[in-house]
Amino acid sequence: MVVLPVRFERSPRLHPMLSEDTFAVGTQVVVQGKRGPEVATVRGEPGQAKSNDRYGAVLRAATPEDLARWDELHRTGNDLKWLLRARARERGLAVKLVAVEFTLDESLVTVSYSADERIELTGLIGEVRAQTSARVNFAAIGPREQAQMIGALGACGRENCSSTHLQDFAPVSIRMARDQQLPLNPEKLSGPCGRLLCCLQFEHSQYQDLLRDLPRKNAKVCHTGSGACGKVTKLHPLTGTVDVYSDQGMLLGVPAGELRRASENEGKGGAGKRGADASE
Repeated sequence: MVVLPVRFERSPRLHPMLSEDTFAVGTQVVVQGKRGPEVATVRGEPGQAKSNDRYGAVLRAATPEDLARWDELHRTGNDLKWLLRARARERGLAVKLVAVEFTLDESLVTVSYSADERIELTGLIGEVRAQTSARVNFAAIGPREQAQMIGALGACGRENCSSTHLQDFAPVSIRMARDQQLPLNPEKLSGPCGRLLCCLQFEHSQYQDLLRDLPRKNAKVCHTGSGACGKVTKLHPLTGTVDVYSDQGMLLGVPAGELRRASENEGKGGAGKRGADASE
């Protein structure tokens, strides 16, 4: 028994599945997951099972009949999605129907939706039951999951990370943008989902390492070569330099290695000196 990483069409996340056989990467297989039998694609080499992990199971390689049935269910789900969207508009429901997905045996249909407020979906459930005998499950999803399922272009011009490779949605904070010295413009820091860009987390640990060697913004420092003192106004972690506004009114770009913290007396007795602790 081996573990195969498989991927469903609705997201890039890899799901480990137990399998008695090995399949080449790219093979479409029928798996038994949480929702029921579905078609997935093998996306990695087989590995060993861990006793404390929970897995689904690979049932078999998908046959031409399986794939034809899967395509038919996709079309049925897409038609049902547009029908539900029309019914939601007629009822004045503030809801966005994102996807309608059947299991391969058509025993379950999952309707993924997003809404800003709690809404009554009884009417829409009746519409689904009028079209299929499958058990109906309405699943609320967040903005990031919605962008993941629909797909969109990011600010970089490529398809958003959540639809292509992200395995989990790690927490993203505005502190990450500050550490990377990015302008705090919500429009530029938000992704297609309206939340902070997931990519802010990718290099954050490297920026944190680089910032340890730099004085903090607004720290009082002196240049070891010229003796000029001033206040740090901007950090450049990638180049290891900082901008210093000197007591003489000049803006200087200085390597961090050529700076020292200003002493208590510097800056109190005359121009070019100012006292403070650069590590504040």
